[in-house]
Amino acid sequence: MKKVWVGILLGVVLGALDGTTAWFTPEARAQIAGIVVGSTIKGLIAGVAIGFFARKVNSLVLGILFGLGVGFVLAFFVAHFMEHGHYFAIILPGSMVGLIIGYATQRYGGAAMATRR
Repeated sequence: MKKVWVGILLGVVLGALDGTTAWFTPEARAQIAGIVVGSTIKGLIAGVAIGFFARKVNSLVLGILFGLGVGFVLAFFVAHFMEHGHYFAIILPGSMVGLIIGYATQRYGGAAMATRR
């Protein structure tokens, strides 16, 4: 499977899983559906960005660091601009999603197939 598709697939799945962790915050339970959808979209964006990075850079360490950075930045934006708090509860799982996607795209994403002309 190509690296971008690995990133997209994992981003959607792990993003949705990340959103469900909001259930453990009692004041967020009323908004769980919106949180899951938002986290899924955040995971999709992270997966696309990390997948394209993995296509250009073939380094496991750089892929992990880039994934961690993308996950951190996206989660920070959500925590700072949308939630105005709960930084640790939002940034930690968001960063871990990015880290896992970064690892998986480099480790399990196949190289793009060469086309014949």
